Formats: sequence, C-alpha cells, structure tokens
Amino acid sequence: MSGPELTVGRGVIAELVRLAAFEVPGVARVGHGGPTWRGWFAPAPVSVRVRDDHVMVRLRIVVRPGFELGPLTAQVRTAVAATVERLLGLDLGAVTVIVDGVGG
Repeated sequence: MSGPELTVGRGVIAELVRLAAFEVPGVARVGHGGPTWRGWFAPAPVSVRVRDDHVMVRLRIVVRPGFELGPLTAQVRTAVAATVERLLGLDLGAVTVIVDGVGG
C-alpha cells in the first residue's frame, strides 16, 4: 500500500511562481511591459508545463529602474526554484525569465 498522493494543478503552480517572483526586490510586476493593449495579444505572463515529472516555467517580468538585470533574473530563478522544489515538492526542469520591460 502506498502513501497519500498530492496532485497540484498548473494554475496553482503558476500562481505560486508569480508570487515568488514578485517578492524579489526589483521586480515591479509579473506581466508584460509596454502599453496595456499589448498584453491582450501576448501569451500569459506565467507559463507552466509538466513533462516527465519535471516542471518547466517561463515568466515575464517588468523590472524597476536602477536594478542590474543579470543578478535580478538570477534571484528570480532562485526564488522560483525554491518555491517549486521546496514548497511544492516538485522537480524543476527549467526556469526562463524574460525581462519584458523596465518601469514602475
């Protein structure tokens, strides 16, 4: 007899990824940069795929002015990895962070 099993939906994973990224100092928002109408035609700001028991995440962020993009995106990757692996107990395959704008 095996133990209890937990199933986590992609929407739950996406929301926790969004919250983890937003908590990183320097991230103004998780979403698209530019005019509002651009978001109507663009893909979702957080995309989650599960393949072979590995979670692949792609997210778009808008960065506050004055922050270095390289270190900031590394912090976002670390925060997302910690959320997926520690909080959800899932294996992380990849995290792709796209800086889609700079502004407040």
